[in-house]
Amino acid sequence: MASTPKPPPGHFTVLYFAAATSHTERQHDFLQAPMPVTQLWNALDKKYPGFKVKVLESAALTVNLEYVDLDEEAARGDGGMVIRAGDEVGVIPPVSSG
Repeated sequence: MASTPKPPPGHFTVLYFAAATSHTERQHDFLQAPMPVTQLWNALDKKYPGFKVKVLESAALTVNLEYVDLDEEAARGDGGMVIRAGDEVGVIPPVSSG
C-alpha cells in the first residue's frame, strides 16, 4: 500500500477503508481544519451525497488512531473534539467475514 501524502497546511487527512473507499472511489481526502468531529459526517455527505446513509451511519471513526464515539462527543457540553490541521481521521465501515 502506498503511503498517504501529507495534507496541505491547514488541512487534515481522511482515510477511507472498505465500503467507504468503494463509495467515494478514493482512498483519502484532505479537509479544511479545524472541524468539530460531530460535523464530519455531514461534511462528507455533502461531498459524497448518500454517503452518510449508505456507509457512515454504521462506520467507526478514528482520530489519530484512537476510536471516537460520536454520540458521546455530541453529548459533551463543550461541543466535543475538534479535528486539527495535520490530524489523521479513519472512516472504518463494519466488515463481514464468511
